[in-house]
Amino acid sequence: MATMWKEWEKTLNFYPEEYRNAYSRAKKAGEVLWREPDPQVGQTPKEVIWTKNKAKLYRYVPKKEQTHRVPLLLIYALINKPYIMDLTPGNSLVEYLVGRGFDVYMLDWGEFGPEDSHLKFDDIVFDYIAKAVKKVLRHSKSEDISLLGYCMGGTLTSIYAALHPNMPIRNLIFLTSPFDFSETGLYGKFLDERYFNLDKAVDTLGNIPPEMIDFGNKMLKPITNFFGPYVTLVDRSDNQRFVESWKLVQKWVGDGIQFPGEAYRQWIGEFYQKNKLVKGELTIRGRQVNLSDIRANMLNISASRDHIAAPCQVEALMDRVSSTDKEYVCIPTGHMSIVYGPTAVKTTYPTIGDWLEKRSH
Repeated sequence: MATMWKEWEKTLNFYPEEYRNAYSRAKKAGEVLWREPDPQVGQTPKEVIWTKNKAKLYRYVPKKEQTHRVPLLLIYALINKPYIMDLTPGNSLVEYLVGRGFDVYMLDWGEFGPEDSHLKFDDIVFDYIAKAVKKVLRHSKSEDISLLGYCMGGTLTSIYAALHPNMPIRNLIFLTSPFDFSETGLYGKFLDERYFNLDKAVDTLGNIPPEMIDFGNKMLKPITNFFGPYVTLVDRSDNQRFVESWKLVQKWVGDGIQFPGEAYRQWIGEFYQKNKLVKGELTIRGRQVNLSDIRANMLNISASRDHIAAPCQVEALMDRVSSTDKEYVCIPTGHMSIVYGPTAVKTTYPTIGDWLEKRSH
């Protein structure tokens, strides 16, 4: 078979140059997809300082003497993996913050299994986030802490902060985190309780498989999301820098984890379908979540081209907290490129770093 292809390739010399170039790009794209190894991710040096179930609490090794007293804990969503915030050297929010002298920690949920299907937001907030915060305070020997929540991780962080008003939370940073679910675009159509049988899905599947979550996200823009990445790869496969970036992004997109069934039941039923958080109707372990109980300094960042957490969903938090020092920023980028890519490096990272630096002494 290989000999046959080599003989066929010799005939390319009889075709116009643009045909030969197109074939070369398509061949290179095939090698990227099927032969080249996966790229390395999450390379900023770190150590595990605490574990619970599958979760790990990392502390990143300082590159220089820490210049900011208040430690920072990063919290990501219950889907995909948090290394999107530490994707590759030179394009890593974690690396950037460590380089600026912050004491950086991250809560990694690990990979949930069938035995974790019972986990609810109640457990995540009280048994994981709350304990991780205490571990960071103890390990850093600090009297205060800063929290950064990305995507659903920010929604979870807001719930934790509202339910723990007496904890020494100095700063809160929310990165494309949805709070108001009254306008969720196509998500709202897909998840409308008249058409989507939430209980049947959870009761049947237990945990929600990552493929189901990924399919739903791609259905928001089906042509672009299903075919666009591969068409672009073929068109630009002769650009090695683009290929390396493409491989990193696709590795993360395809590296999903199971969503614990009971937490998913809450996420869809109480947030998307009933919008309980901003209405003040959400209860976690019998306690009502009042966003007005949040008083920490707050930076709330949205992405103008975000189709997962639209700016209106993010900005809605601003009028519901009691913080006196609060700022809303909308960056012209998308949900993932808010933390990876040229805009992230040039705009997102400095926006977070500069704001946090002034409030971490």
